[in-house]
Amino acid sequence: MKIPALPGFNPEAFEKYFKNTGWLLLARVGSLFVKMLVTSFALPSYLGSANFGTYNYPLVLLAFFTGIATMGTDGLITRQLLQHPEREDVLLGSALRIRIITGFLVLPLVYLTYFLIAHFAPEAPAASFKQVALISLICIIQAVQIIDSFFQAQVKGKMIMMVQVGGNVLSAAIKLILILVKAPLDAFIWTLVFDVIILQIGYLALYRKLGHRISSWKYDKATARELIKLGWPLAFSSLFITFYMKIDQLMIDALLGKSALGVYSIVVSLSESWYFMPVAISTSLFPAIMNARKGSPELYQKRLGNLYELMVFISLSVALVVTLLAPFLFKYYYAPEYGEGLHTLQVHIWAGVFTFLGTASAQFLIAEGLTKITLYRTAFGALINVVLNYFLIPKFGIIGAAYATLIAYFASTFFLLFIKRTRPNAILMIRSLFLLGLLSTVKDKFLKINR
Repeated sequence: MKIPALPGFNPEAFEKYFKNTGWLLLARVGSLFVKMLVTSFALPSYLGSANFGTYNYPLVLLAFFTGIATMGTDGLITRQLLQHPEREDVLLGSALRIRIITGFLVLPLVYLTYFLIAHFAPEAPAASFKQVALISLICIIQAVQIIDSFFQAQVKGKMIMMVQVGGNVLSAAIKLILILVKAPLDAFIWTLVFDVIILQIGYLALYRKLGHRISSWKYDKATARELIKLGWPLAFSSLFITFYMKIDQLMIDALLGKSALGVYSIVVSLSESWYFMPVAISTSLFPAIMNARKGSPELYQKRLGNLYELMVFISLSVALVVTLLAPFLFKYYYAPEYGEGLHTLQVHIWAGVFTFLGTASAQFLIAEGLTKITLYRTAFGALINVVLNYFLIPKFGIIGAAYATLIAYFASTFFLLFIKRTRPNAILMIRSLFLLGLLSTVKDKFLKINR
């Protein structure tokens, strides 16, 4: 069956890239379904809000450092492999060593941050140092996941689907077994490390199945230097992205306690579980956008505009559905102790509109080599989020954090308006909010049918 193409994309090319996106979406939808059944429903009910806050705390804290540990190599290596496929072994080998070294280097920063929070925060951290130290090993283990960039560059979404769905199903099965045998909290925290190990093994196995060998990877000092030069803005951008995506959870734990963190973690889980979609679509269509940039500036702009409209349409649909279904979820699936999360979710979910657009526009910044602007925009969003959370959380509780997130995501996404070089792209994003291209297409189809 022929897949209808978006305007601006060659039908054959679009079908190729859309099929890859389809595999990525299938992987994430499968993972989302499994994750929601276990992590968002069964596990919170079993652990209770306080223990669920403890379960989430180490991952929230670690999120501030995992981006630095990768040194921005994920999207960067995909772009480099698209431009220089013959340098696969050198690019992957150099990136692997960078990720392992930086993984070790960030561990002291994780521990220092934990002790600073423990010393200055009104409430004690939700998790113990032992639990945080265990989860921090993920910074090193995740180095192998650079193979994902190879699959992205090869447009092999099916391979990613096999790894992610298989790993998540196995992880969910283990958590369900632990719930059935009434395992203690620490057993579930161990599964967070195991989840990452499963993914790395899966990527290695499929890479080998394609006839490639990690043993053939080579480290090149000049290549590593170039990757660090290009990647450090992305790494620090990732840090600031984490600030404005995760700082609310750390501040809720510090100001309101681990029970409030447990409730808010449910909100974040249900709201952010959709954020895989812009990543999957953008990364899959990125090769098509890059090819248009080489040959036709007009086509390049058209493809970007249609990508932004697609992001808005999907995110608005998700936000509307979740807003309407939220009362049903909290009435029938969660204990009364999670009740405060209802209205918080109905606010937080709308931040996804700006997340979808921000993720898509990040591909534009990478394509244009404007990675430093990514750093500036995320720093701007992080600053706004920290300030707003500081004032809103003590006064309004967890729903104050949701409003802070909504405003910060908007500010970060449209920060591009303040920079002359990116202003046309920001205007393109603003136009996409009105879905003018989609409405025009629907109108043309309607008129064609009724002729």
